[in-house]
Amino acid sequence: MPPNTTASTGQQPGKSGRKKGRRARLIVLVLVLALVGGVTGGAYWSVSTVRASFPQTKGSLTLAGLSGPVDVKRDDYGIPQIYASSDADLFMAQGYVQAQDRFYEMDVRRHMTSGRLSEMFGKSQVDNDEFLRTLGWERIAEEEYDKTLSASTKKYLQAYAKGVNAYLDGKDGKDISLEYAALGFTNDYKPEKWTPVDSISWLKAMAWDLRGNMQDEIDRALMTSRLGPKQIADLYPDYPYSRNKTIVQSGQYDEVTKTFEQSGATSSAGSSTASTSGTTGTAPSSGTAGLQSQLSGLQNVLDDLPTAVGVNGNGIGSNSWVVRGKYTITGKPLLANDPHLSASLPSVWYQMGLHCRSVSSTCQYDVSGYTFAGMPGVVIGHNQNIAWGMTNSGVDVTDLYLEKLSGDGYLYDGKTVPFTAREETIKVAGAAAKKIVVRETNNGPLLSDRSSELVKVGRKATVDTAAPDRGDGYGIALRWTALSPGTTMDAVFAMDKATNWSDFRAAAALFDVPSQNLIYADTKDNIGYTLPGKIPTRAQGYDGSVPAPGWDAKSRWTGYIDQDELPYEYNPSRGYIVTANQAVVDQSKYPYTLTTDWGYGARSQRITDLIQSKIDDGGKISTDDMRQMQLDNSSEIAKLLVPKLLKIDIEDKDVRQAQKLLEGWDYTQDADSAAAAYFNSVWRNILKLAFGNKLPKELRVQGQCLWVDPVNTTGPADETEKVRECGEREADQAQPDGGDRWFEVVRTLMDDPESDWWTTPKSLTRPGAAHNRDDLFKRAMIDARWELTAKLGKDIDTWSWGRLHRLFLKNQTLGTDGPSFLQYVLNRGPWKLSGGEATVNASGWNAAGGYGVVWVPSMRMVANLGDLDKSKWINLTGASGHAYSAHYTDQTDKWADGELLDWSFSDDAVDESTSDTLVLRP
Repeated sequence: MPPNTTASTGQQPGKSGRKKGRRARLIVLVLVLALVGGVTGGAYWSVSTVRASFPQTKGSLTLAGLSGPVDVKRDDYGIPQIYASSDADLFMAQGYVQAQDRFYEMDVRRHMTSGRLSEMFGKSQVDNDEFLRTLGWERIAEEEYDKTLSASTKKYLQAYAKGVNAYLDGKDGKDISLEYAALGFTNDYKPEKWTPVDSISWLKAMAWDLRGNMQDEIDRALMTSRLGPKQIADLYPDYPYSRNKTIVQSGQYDEVTKTFEQSGATSSAGSSTASTSGTTGTAPSSGTAGLQSQLSGLQNVLDDLPTAVGVNGNGIGSNSWVVRGKYTITGKPLLANDPHLSASLPSVWYQMGLHCRSVSSTCQYDVSGYTFAGMPGVVIGHNQNIAWGMTNSGVDVTDLYLEKLSGDGYLYDGKTVPFTAREETIKVAGAAAKKIVVRETNNGPLLSDRSSELVKVGRKATVDTAAPDRGDGYGIALRWTALSPGTTMDAVFAMDKATNWSDFRAAAALFDVPSQNLIYADTKDNIGYTLPGKIPTRAQGYDGSVPAPGWDAKSRWTGYIDQDELPYEYNPSRGYIVTANQAVVDQSKYPYTLTTDWGYGARSQRITDLIQSKIDDGGKISTDDMRQMQLDNSSEIAKLLVPKLLKIDIEDKDVRQAQKLLEGWDYTQDADSAAAAYFNSVWRNILKLAFGNKLPKELRVQGQCLWVDPVNTTGPADETEKVRECGEREADQAQPDGGDRWFEVVRTLMDDPESDWWTTPKSLTRPGAAHNRDDLFKRAMIDARWELTAKLGKDIDTWSWGRLHRLFLKNQTLGTDGPSFLQYVLNRGPWKLSGGEATVNASGWNAAGGYGVVWVPSMRMVANLGDLDKSKWINLTGASGHAYSAHYTDQTDKWADGELLDWSFSDDAVDESTSDTLVLRP
């Protein structure tokens, strides 16, 4: 027993019942049987080894450093509510409790953010560590802690770290987590103490996966090898402002525009190489071939990076909306949020409440919601006065620069400037350490240094006459707002104790990276929206849509948008606010370019329509209505395409049988729907035939090979002249991914049935070629029929969307790369899911790669400002990161079924729902 604890009653089953207890005992038995004959030729793990890391949740223990007793009350799902009498005690207890449940996850996260995964997992992670060291997240986090964060935030971070370390004190790895016991057979790794910087670094990982349009920037440049400017523009259509509403509609930004124009400044909106409403620009005229090859290599590096909270920046979405009291049953606002992130086990979110027994100047918090294991405070949730939610704004805060390398420096403004360089040492479990040199230009770190292939290609890149002499080649540098110290950690605590709109706006101003859409509601029936963030401004001719020439001083950022000029909205007359990654503002009415790559608004407009329909019918919206909206499975692209598909004459009786599934279909993608299965297969095949087969290999699925015309041919090549090209991108990263941008692409082309996009060469179809839209649709329906026959069987009565659209939850380390039996015992699933891409119930899948679920509503919540105890919430997995805890995935079945749990907040409600109580004593 650790020296800082006293005897306790240990963990006992709560109100969750005998069934969970029997299941947990059975799982432990299965694990022990597996391990008896399992690891490294007969190593033995006992039942006590498996159970050693389970947290103590009852009784009491002594925690050195506390100033008074702290109560930790857990409900039937193991969700903790912490009660303390000082801020320091509250956050120290938070650190202790999160470490009890999730320390292995916390440890892996900090090794990822600091570029030290090789210390845990060996040489397989060296390349990832090199890239993450180049980004320098931990270095920036250290600067934040030393230079920019408030004194109170530092005290909270210190208290949190003290709590984590109190948990670690005296424990071996096997006492902390089963995974450490597994690592112990191949590695002598031992967990080290937690630091405040470890907590801050996680915010950099979150910012990376929510970084905006960097992927689109890469993709557009790569497309130029096979597509012309008009074709690329077809694939990045204008945002449909007339059809899909922006977030801010009340004209708040008109005054910003007026002030901006009076100042005599030059607007960056609408004046650059790309339209601000979403069309693509042209790649820089200099260095085209070099740029493409560099970016191809960069994409390979990005594909291999471990995912933090998203799918490496792709497919990131989220829904959040708020309705004012005049339209709700309670007469007070209802606020819903469901962030769409990569599925992980355990969930990226951790549910908890942080309560001061009496709110005062010495203990300021009474807040409950979702946070990250390893970070103090609450990120999304509510306190006693306000509630808030977040969705990714998608604003462009990253730019790639093609840099001209020359000796020990790079070209800038006609002169060679020396690199800023630092040496990093990467320790490797089971192997010698590796030293790397990180070089930076005035734009940021040189990402291309992390790939020998990129260096080689950069030296050989062909460029046009407008570019500088080749010299030592070309590289790619990254400029990103998160690579300078910020104050987001301050913002978390400020939001947690905000009492009104003014407090909340002041807190949001500190939330500099990543830029998020923040929605707000309070118990006095006010609602609001604000866009925070450190958002760059650029000179005319540069909008961040494509990589810029680093040697040109005019390509540099010119500053940042002032906080009081960023869009916001407060109590709009329509009575509700919807954010689902659509355009924040109409760019034609706003003087700054926020991004050229909004989401296209399929989800946001569907939510808006559902709310407005309820209002128009004279009804009042309830908490359950909000939940039902979160589960809406309606497919917007199906509503457009199905009427056309039903008009196509199909001769083959088996294909006609499949076509009939679409007759009378209501366009909802329920897990048991055969029509949804067939339609989504047709949609996937339409995308493949019309677009996927025409994209360059760098965007297509790895290993999928085609015979194509050689690059730079002036017309279609003879069949004997075609070359074989194989895709290079991971399946869940490839294009066309089938999201709402592709909805808009197809919608735009529907009125042009003779477009070249609808044609396919004979070599890519069976049999014959498609010469127009209906030919291609027919071919897609035939291909879909036989694809599903292969996957689901010939009998369409057995087909269902859920059989294709499955979610597997995998432990993010040993569950993906460990021994097969260990993967078996750590992972869970599958679950057959409803929903789909760009639906409100956004269980995302990548149409280029298959039907499997790649990102999900990572949690769901509905905050009821009329009675906070009637709020509802659910997590993707469970509170625990211990694979054999009853709370490992005990929320997942309910999550998959669309259920929500009661979310207790008041003292009485928490006491009523408490199953276990642990008292931490000084």
